[in-house]
Amino acid sequence: MSSTTIKPAAIRKTLTVRATPERAFEVFTAGFDSWWPKTHYIGSSPLKRAVIEPGVGGCWYGLHEDGAQNLWGDVLAWEPPARLLLAWRITGEWAYDPDLLTEVEVRFTGVGENQTRVDFEHRGLERFGDSDAADRTRVSMDGGWGTILESFQAAANA
Repeated sequence: MSSTTIKPAAIRKTLTVRATPERAFEVFTAGFDSWWPKTHYIGSSPLKRAVIEPGVGGCWYGLHEDGAQNLWGDVLAWEPPARLLLAWRITGEWAYDPDLLTEVEVRFTGVGENQTRVDFEHRGLERFGDSDAADRTRVSMDGGWGTILESFQAAANA
């Protein structure tokens, strides 16, 4: 008898914003700090600022009230205004690990005058492992990304 391992599903979200793809990409990246919820961070000090550095090889991270800079990952693809691919290097225990790679891909597709469909995917979640803690993290991340993307949507629609 063989055993089968079920790979955790990627987190996928789709939303529409009232903005061109160029504007949606700009709000998501350059405007990242204006919409990223200050309640979502790693580390012990409250989040002061959230940053995505432009271009492949840039980093994304949080700057904290105590002066700490906590890395979240790096930019793997930078294709304005159509696509952004980020390495998410935060473990299921909410700590940065440079050797972990899960991917956050965001695609921006024009669907009408001044409207953009945003397709979001966070994949590779099986790399968190198969512990109960990893399962809880994946479940909480699904809701967390929903909240985070609602915040982005409100900023892009403004």
